[in-house]
Amino acid sequence: MKTATFGKCSKQQRISPPAQGNQASVFLSKYLCTGLILLSTTSLAADPVLNPAQTQAFRGWFVRIVNEQLRQGPNPRWQHRDCAGLVRFAVAEALQKHDAAWLQSNGISRTGLPPEVDLSPASRDALRHNWKQSDGKRAAYVPAFGLVQNNARLIGKDINQAEAGDLLFFDQGDDQHVMVWTGRYIAYHTGTVHPKDSGLRAVRIDQLMQWKDTRWQPRNDNPNFIGIYRLAFLPFAS
Repeated sequence: MKTATFGKCSKQQRISPPAQGNQASVFLSKYLCTGLILLSTTSLAADPVLNPAQTQAFRGWFVRIVNEQLRQGPNPRWQHRDCAGLVRFAVAEALQKHDAAWLQSNGISRTGLPPEVDLSPASRDALRHNWKQSDGKRAAYVPAFGLVQNNARLIGKDINQAEAGDLLFFDQGDDQHVMVWTGRYIAYHTGTVHPKDSGLRAVRIDQLMQWKDTRWQPRNDNPNFIGIYRLAFLPFAS
């Protein structure tokens, strides 16, 4: 893998996340995240939850779309290109109808595609670009902290609990960062921007476990690793 860095999700202190992965050219949206509060597994009970077949299909599309950003570079429709922006974009596109026009416009072949996420139009609209805010309202944008605090459930800190499409969340004080477990490697956006760098990275778990800057190691004994989170509309347990 190529060298990469970890980036930030706040307007304050810049922290460098791991630097091994795939690259292209991006715009960075910075934001401030403060006051970390861990979720209970019941606080999101009112949210709709996909059934097992829908969940499997969603995970397949979510990971495929993340992988395509790494392979092709950021999609022009992906705005606010940062760590949480990658998740928001992949969720919205995974819940799309993936017809021939969509596949062509996204440069994706028909080979090895997951099944469609079988949802009604109303259910799709309820989940796409509709993130819960701290005040209970809904909006198309949510930062890394709000993504896990209000729209995901804490699974634990054992990396073996992660399923494809789950999120790894790190708190570095003034800065929070979210990554995606794809089932093969961890994908993320570093926040790094220069003409030849997309900020997109992929790193193996064994590499991250041995990272020189121990704040980024996804270990039980690392206080900066808050844990593995699962999107609220996915079943808590498989």
